[in-house]
Amino acid sequence: MFGKNGHKIEAVEVPPAMDAGEAARVAYERDKSLTRHHFEEGEHPIVRIEHLNKTFTDTPVLRDVNLDVWNGEIVVVLGPSGSGKSTMLRCINLLETPTAGHILIEDKEITGTKKTDVNMLRRDLGMVFQGFNLFPHMTALENVMVGQVKVLKKPKDEARAEAMKQLEAVGLADRADYKPPQLSGGQQQRVAIARAVAMHPKVILFDEPTSALDPELVRDVLNVMRDLALHSGMTMIVVTHEMGFARDVADRVVFMEGGVVVEQGLPEEVFDHPKTQRTKEFLGNIR
Repeated sequence: MFGKNGHKIEAVEVPPAMDAGEAARVAYERDKSLTRHHFEEGEHPIVRIEHLNKTFTDTPVLRDVNLDVWNGEIVVVLGPSGSGKSTMLRCINLLETPTAGHILIEDKEITGTKKTDVNMLRRDLGMVFQGFNLFPHMTALENVMVGQVKVLKKPKDEARAEAMKQLEAVGLADRADYKPPQLSGGQQQRVAIARAVAMHPKVILFDEPTSALDPELVRDVLNVMRDLALHSGMTMIVVTHEMGFARDVADRVVFMEGGVVVEQGLPEEVFDHPKTQRTKEFLGNIR
């Protein structure tokens, strides 16, 4: 196999996905001291990532990433630009196709098979993007309703009630009839969060949701995310550069660089007592 520059890309061989019971046992032993998550007896991870690799043309972006996420856990992923954070997130809902490795949702493999119903998968895995991705011709209310009607097949009156509930939760009930161009960037991102939550997914993925916002708009979005993290019970995987949010809200912090997980652990451990020199350097540069 060759990349666009003629460089040979070595095929990556990975072992089969682990048996679900064994995977859960191994994950528990590895993660029990790394997270604030309260484990239940016999619990299995809701997301399992095993030996995940992703190569673009001839450039490896993810290199043997292994990570488990537990039901209701808030995992915040940090790292410099180009570390593979967003690529990992996009692989989880198959916006990017992994080159090798396994991703399992509730012990069901979604990678390496044509049997995966991508639309059904994305119903279960909500995503909030950097760029909002709202429909500009629809009102805020209609943006929050559309997935419920089209994907969940909800009656419009039920979808409308849920949409208003979620817009109220993000402080935008009074902007329900506004279209995206009439809203600030922060308001648009809060609509995007309401849209994701209204689908009641099993996991919500946040891909640097504040990176496109002016600094004065960041606080409102982080407050919405903080409230969601602390009170909704939803499983969240958040790629961000917002260190205060990570320290306050995360059950576990993961630091990535060069396409690998360099370090992970409790927020206070990673921030105050990083184990690797690279983590120390990264945190030192952004404080």
